[in-house]
Amino acid sequence: MGKLILVSGGVRSGKSAFAEKYCLNAAKNCAYIATAEITDEEMAERVRLHRARRRNGRWSNFEAPYEAEKIFQELPHEVGAVLFDCITVYLANAMYGRTTKEDTITRGLAAVKKLAAAALEWDGLTVFVSDEVGCGVVPPTPVGREYRDASGWANQHLAALAAEVYYCTAGLAVEIKGGAHPLSPAKTVKE
Repeated sequence: MGKLILVSGGVRSGKSAFAEKYCLNAAKNCAYIATAEITDEEMAERVRLHRARRRNGRWSNFEAPYEAEKIFQELPHEVGAVLFDCITVYLANAMYGRTTKEDTITRGLAAVKKLAAAALEWDGLTVFVSDEVGCGVVPPTPVGREYRDASGWANQHLAALAAEVYYCTAGLAVEIKGGAHPLSPAKTVKE
């Protein structure tokens, strides 16, 4: 059975950098599952910056904006940790991507649950990165509120399954749950 970690926080809070270090500390060989589809120059630059951080030869990279659970069956045997970046983009893809718009919340949450089940079936560590979209203003549109709610429910589901949960802000990771890993910021030493 696999081990799940959830790293959440706001945009540019340091989530991905923390998750990358966590994975590299946990395993010699890691896999990165990217969920974004490059649709404009700004997104292309974000993807370029993320890829540049993973050029140390220890990463296998996978692009999976849809049906990412299938990647867990394709992972090379030497991979010991997977970084999934990110749940909120993956959720948006499942809710509003290639399919019709009916029953979007159910479809989005089903995709996240299927992904979590595949990660738990895989015998390794999976670190999920997710934005905390509910900390801002109330979205002015029904679609925005629907997405915000689904994102919160997806994060709750993953946090319940996770052995450890971290919240990142200003480049610092705060432990919320668990903390057995050496990167845990709240370690205590018994004398």
